[in-house]
Amino acid sequence: MFHIGSGRILASWTELADNGYAVKTAIGNDKGWSSPVTVIETDRLFVNWADYPSVAAFNDGTMAVHWLIENGSSSFDYNVNVALSSDKGRSWRAPIVPHSDRSQQQHGFVTLLPTKQNLLMAVWLDGRAYETDGNVSKSETFTNAMQLRTTTIGSDGSLSEDALLDIRTCSCCQTAAAITESGAVLVAYRDRTAQEIRDISVVRLSNGKWSKPKTIHEDGWKIAGCPVNGPSIDANGERVALAWYTAANDAPMVQVAFSKDAGQQFESISRVDLGEASGRVDIVQLDDGSALVSWVELRDDGEALLVCRAWPGTGCGATQVMMQNQAGGSINFPRMAYADGQVYFAWTQPVKSITSSRSLGSTVKMLLARF
Repeated sequence: MFHIGSGRILASWTELADNGYAVKTAIGNDKGWSSPVTVIETDRLFVNWADYPSVAAFNDGTMAVHWLIENGSSSFDYNVNVALSSDKGRSWRAPIVPHSDRSQQQHGFVTLLPTKQNLLMAVWLDGRAYETDGNVSKSETFTNAMQLRTTTIGSDGSLSEDALLDIRTCSCCQTAAAITESGAVLVAYRDRTAQEIRDISVVRLSNGKWSKPKTIHEDGWKIAGCPVNGPSIDANGERVALAWYTAANDAPMVQVAFSKDAGQQFESISRVDLGEASGRVDIVQLDDGSALVSWVELRDDGEALLVCRAWPGTGCGATQVMMQNQAGGSINFPRMAYADGQVYFAWTQPVKSITSSRSLGSTVKMLLARF
């Protein structure tokens, strides 16, 4: 979901279609939602519970939607596609592939972030340095390493050369990005050391230069595989809030950190979960300096979407259960969007499918709260 001004929210989702799967969008506010618009429908769509499409809008109102399209026979061969619309989604231009690499490798976990004028930053995880048919790229320090890369997209569809932000990251955790009032851009992601420590790092763009990756908190989570659990970051003015999941020392938890200097330093780190966290976090920075944090937690009667209001230095107050899932499936990765004092929640709700080929399907659910 994405706030496009005047209290309006732009949402995107994936659903079953006659020809495979479809990516759809709609625009809404507290009065209701527009009719869904189909951006793409194909049987080549790469559909994954954790690597889902996203939507954003340029400052001039041009809409952008990204999805993943298969480009090989392996289940990890896919490219990023980004389509633009200048007429509020009524028509869409031919999709753009933002990454220069066209190898049959993973390119995904995309974040789209409007920056300045008519530019949109795209950030993704890139598998170009992984082995292909036994051949290792000679140009990279690490083999079998996922990279963090970025480029900018103009509202006219133009692309800048993609840039390397981190040469070795965790392979399948969501990325996140935010921009401050002064124009500093922060990209948060799960990093990966040679010792398999997978803590959260941030890279920062200021005055046209990217910083080196900086670990936000030394959790020390050593894990041999990807936990599929990325961070979330948001900014309001020069204040920045960051949330993430860790299970270091076999202690699963959700933590929050704040910055008051546009992400140069993060402090006021606090734990917010109730003890049975599954992660899948999201965060929105509110106008008064607090932040709304959401996450998924396991309970005796199923998954729960929890939310609390966190403050720098004091952490969370009361925790609310926004919804309880007792179905056989999962609510996956709930998302939030903040617009004019209102917070929109969206999640994937498991339901009984009406199709004969699947016993369990899902639908998109939304909830509105005021803060």
